[in-house]
Amino acid sequence: MRILLTNDDGIHAPGLAVLEAIARQFSDDIWICAPSEEQSGAGHSLTLNMPVRLQMHGERRFSVTGTPTDAVTLGLRKVMDARPDVILSGVNHGANLGDDITYSGTVSAAIEGALAGVRAIAFSQVYTRDWNGNEAFATAREWGAKVLGPLLDTPLPERTLVNVNFPPLSPDKVKGIRGVRQGFHDYSRGSVVQGRDPRGHTYYWFGLEPIEHTLDHGTDLEAIDDGYVSVTPLQLDLTHHTSLGEIAQRFET
Repeated sequence: MRILLTNDDGIHAPGLAVLEAIARQFSDDIWICAPSEEQSGAGHSLTLNMPVRLQMHGERRFSVTGTPTDAVTLGLRKVMDARPDVILSGVNHGANLGDDITYSGTVSAAIEGALAGVRAIAFSQVYTRDWNGNEAFATAREWGAKVLGPLLDTPLPERTLVNVNFPPLSPDKVKGIRGVRQGFHDYSRGSVVQGRDPRGHTYYWFGLEPIEHTLDHGTDLEAIDDGYVSVTPLQLDLTHHTSLGEIAQRFET
């Protein structure tokens, strides 16, 4: 089995090393193509206004001066000598739950894989400010293979990917794994911090304080809050089919 690894935290991120250790439990045919620098929050962006450079760091190990989408694109088209069986993205340092997936470079790398017709799975390690030391990825390391194994042969429709989050608990405290739907956040209280640089110019820094969760039953947010690994299938069809008929009727001639 041929596996392509990527992330949005950069080629040297500890979470990528954890992901590689997980992947090597299933295959030795591992390729890595990741951003050269952190690209958190890049979403599904593609670099268009400047050249993207590719650097080799060792056998089957590459970085790109661009986004996670750039990394997957170059990985598939320029780096690998054959199509991978699966693309794994992560392990992200932080949650990708609920609406956050729309911002996530980690999930977007998996989206690019799904668009290319490759099975794609994104992994993220949730953490809190009082649980973020050297063992921050211990749970992902311990539970990663337990999640990945069943997902490798689970039938998935085209243009579908899987989003996995590990709870901020020690491995022995995790209660299990749940297949759940995407939850929702309350972004109404998000902050923008204003400051002034040494030259007197105003700047703005988007706040990353905790966001209010809507813990509906059966969601990824609830699963993490209850101490479970969350596994959520995502689809790339964003059409709101319930409204489609009403919209279509408005424009019938």
